Amino acid sequence: MSDLTSYHAAESSISGLAPLEAILFDVDGTLCDSDPMHYHAFREMLLEIGYNNSVPITEEDFIEKIAGKNSEDIARTLFPDWDREKAMKFIDDKEAMFRKLASKQLKAIDGLYKLQKWIEDRGLKHAAVTNAPRPNAELIILTLGLSDFFQHVSTHWCSMLVFLSKPYHSRQSSFTMFVLVKSPNFSYFHSLFLKDSASGIKAGVAAGMTVVGVMTRNPEKSLKDAGASLLIKDYNDPKLWKALKDLERAEATLKKADV
Repeated sequence: MSDLTSYHAAESSISGLAPLEAILFDVDGTLCDSDPMHYHAFREMLLEIGYNNSVPITEEDFIEKIAGKNSEDIARTLFPDWDREKAMKFIDDKEAMFRKLASKQLKAIDGLYKLQKWIEDRGLKHAAVTNAPRPNAELIILTLGLSDFFQHVSTHWCSMLVFLSKPYHSRQSSFTMFVLVKSPNFSYFHSLFLKDSASGIKAGVAAGMTVVGVMTRNPEKSLKDAGASLLIKDYNDPKLWKALKDLERAEATLKKADV
């Protein structure tokens, strides 16, 4: 039996979260498949400056050097000889190009609105946690019609957007991230984190979160190795809904025990 087959056979149940208090979403790759637009913007702009001897970067280059990383790390990786101001100016210009593409091409991950309704029907707390620049995240949420779901009102825990940078691989940085997320008064030990990158999954796991890996673009094995409790293709995946039903049964059992 292969490692991945063994993993699927023994995928962790999320029923241990019961009672579920909150669901946290990443933005890029988790609400929408935005990587093709990021890749296009980087490829075209790097060509304009003659990067890599004017040979276009490949999707493999994009995954290795760019995808899932924060702007500072990308700038250092692509332009190790540039000063920070010049490198970050390039990154800012690239993000502006991404936003032009995204405003016309973004589509929600399949099943996202079904999951949104499930969350709203149960009155669960929810938040968006991302390393994307604030203008990108706001544009994505607006374009997907989720502005009412993720409102920018910090006094309401269910509508708080927390903007942070990855990776959070150390215990201290993981603690810092989830203290901020925890501030709306919910326990991350009873929260589900939806993430599409290995670095984000590692961050959640390091802080004691249960993480579902969304297999939008990143290799399945990398998400599994990062510690995802469950891997799903999208939000229509039967594995997700079976896990949520198991969770509901666990919550019902807890309620009976409290009576």
